[in-house]
Amino acid sequence: MSNSHISKYKKAYLLAQSLLTRLPTLQLSDIQGSDMGRSALFYPLIGLLIGLILYLPLLIFSESLSSLYAALIVTAWALITGGLHLDGLADSADGWLGGSIEKSGKNKTLEIMKDPLVGSAGVIALVCILLLKFAVLNTIFQQSHDNVIISPVLIIIAPMIGRAMILLLMLSSENANPNSMANQIVDTLPRKFAGWIVIVCFIFGAYFSLSGIVLTLFIFCLLRRLMHQRLGGFTGDTIGATVEITEVAYLVGAVLMANYA
Repeated sequence: MSNSHISKYKKAYLLAQSLLTRLPTLQLSDIQGSDMGRSALFYPLIGLLIGLILYLPLLIFSESLSSLYAALIVTAWALITGGLHLDGLADSADGWLGGSIEKSGKNKTLEIMKDPLVGSAGVIALVCILLLKFAVLNTIFQQSHDNVIISPVLIIIAPMIGRAMILLLMLSSENANPNSMANQIVDTLPRKFAGWIVIVCFIFGAYFSLSGIVLTLFIFCLLRRLMHQRLGGFTGDTIGATVEITEVAYLVGAVLMANYA
C-alpha cells in the first residue's frame, strides 16, 4: 500500500474516532467528502475499540460485584461516546411521539427531533435502554462462571455490531435529511467494502452468539421499517437510536438463548 493510501485511511480512522467517541484524537484538517465516506468503513472498528476499553477492568478486578460492575460499565459506555447515540435515541423517541402520520408528519417529526430539549418520550426511552443495558450486563457477570455460553467477551462484540448497523442502514436506506452530514457520508461511502465489512461483523458476532445476531437483525428490520414509514429513510438521530437499540438487542439475544439452551 502506498504512503498516500496509508495517509488517507489513517485520516479516515481518526475521523471516525473523533465522530463516534470522546477519546483523544489528533486534530484533522482539510477534510474532504471522500474522507467522510471512508471514515464510515472504520465505524465497526471504533465499536471494537469501545468494547475493549469497557472490557479492560474485567481483566484487572474481580467480577464478584456484578451490579456495581454493570453500573460502572454503563456509565463508561455513555462517557466514551459522549452520549452521542443516547441523544439520537431520545430525539427519535420524541419525534415519533410528537409527529403525526399524516402527510405533514415527516416535517413535523424532523422539527421535533431537532429540538434540543428532551421530552417525556425521550426520557422514557433513555431510562429503558440504560436499564436494559444494566440488567443484561449484570446477568452476564452473574452467570458467566456457570454458563459457558455466556461470556463477558460479548461486551467487546456488542459495540462493534451496533456500529456495523450504521453501515447496513446507509447501504439499505435513503437519507431522509439531505442537508445533514450523513448525506455526505452516504454519497462517498465505498459501498462494496462497506458490504463486506458488515458481513464480516455478522460472522464474527454470530460466532459468539448466533441468537444475538438473529435478534439484532430482526430489531434492525423493524426499526428500518418504522423509519421508512415515518421519514422515508434515516437521519443522524435515528442512526444513534439504531446503535443503542441493536447493541442491547445483541446482548439480550445472547443471554436469553443461553438461559433457554
